[in-house]
Amino acid sequence: MNKYIDAPDTTVPRDTRDLDQPTENLYESVVVVSKRANQIAAQMKEELHAKLEEFASETDNLEEIFENREQIEISKYYESLPKPTLLATEEFLEDKVYFRNPAKDEAEQ
Repeated sequence: MNKYIDAPDTTVPRDTRDLDQPTENLYESVVVVSKRANQIAAQMKEELHAKLEEFASETDNLEEIFENREQIEISKYYESLPKPTLLATEEFLEDKVYFRNPAKDEAEQ
């Protein structure tokens, strides 16, 4: 779970010249970051649901629903993590994201 803590918690101003260097196109860079952010969000959602499933009960006892502290703590932890877009942007700028553009590959051949 510590893999999500490498990014800032809040929005950070970015220089667009830094973002467009890997792809040589700002819009292509934004697409790469957004697709990676979607992957990270899906992964985080799966992890959260898996952890919450551990505490799911078969009976619907009203008192258990309101007092399940473990579920609340897990949810709070995931809410406090950096947003997927911040994580994806950090990965992209640190050259940790593999991407390719099939249209560019065809044009070069």
